[in-house]
Amino acid sequence: MPRLSLTINGRAVKARQGETILGAARERGIFIPTLCNLDGLKPLGGCRICLVEVRGHPRPVPACATKVEEGMVVTTDSERVVSMRRMVVELLLAERNHQCPVCVMNNNCELQAVARLLGIDHVRYDFIAPRAVLDISHERFGIDHNRCILCRRCVRVCDEIEGAHTWDVNGRGAASRIISDLAEPWGLSGTCTDCGKCVQACPTGALFAKGTETTGKGTICLEKLVAWRQRREP
Repeated sequence: MPRLSLTINGRAVKARQGETILGAARERGIFIPTLCNLDGLKPLGGCRICLVEVRGHPRPVPACATKVEEGMVVTTDSERVVSMRRMVVELLLAERNHQCPVCVMNNNCELQAVARLLGIDHVRYDFIAPRAVLDISHERFGIDHNRCILCRRCVRVCDEIEGAHTWDVNGRGAASRIISDLAEPWGLSGTCTDCGKCVQACPTGALFAKGTETTGKGTICLEKLVAWRQRREP
């Protein structure tokens, strides 16, 4: 397979044709944060946390969904993209009811880890505070829409990996909600296989296993984010 030459943060690197900027960077120890991306799933480019600047492009592009090109010059941590990431995370925090101290994923949440990485200690936008429901009708699992960031990991892993397509998205904009089957309670789903893949794929505490304080699903991401931040600190 042809190897392409490009530059990432001033480093000359080689990448495979068809590889994404995100994949090429991470293989070489250049960490780019993301929330909607998950290894093994088709890239969505929905969360926009992985935005990077590419010379010649008028605006930042999602690293998870942009293929490398010969001679490409990429900057992953410019002041502009870091500012945009901070804005996106603040909007995510303002859109739902993220009460970290009472969440099952507190201190082990990818959204929380990215917020810490970006130095977010307050939100500049008005909180929407929607009346989001908690569905614990399933025997083993529950879904708390207050924690959902609509990354669609659950939808994609259920469709692409499990093949059940239990989950989907209903509504538009801030009114969008993840639904099971035809907006039925999860416990009444006729397609769910009880595999738990969606719970493991969720980056926040939106999907959780009953009777557990934490699922541990965010540990690896949190460790990477902390290590990456430490490397950047003087």
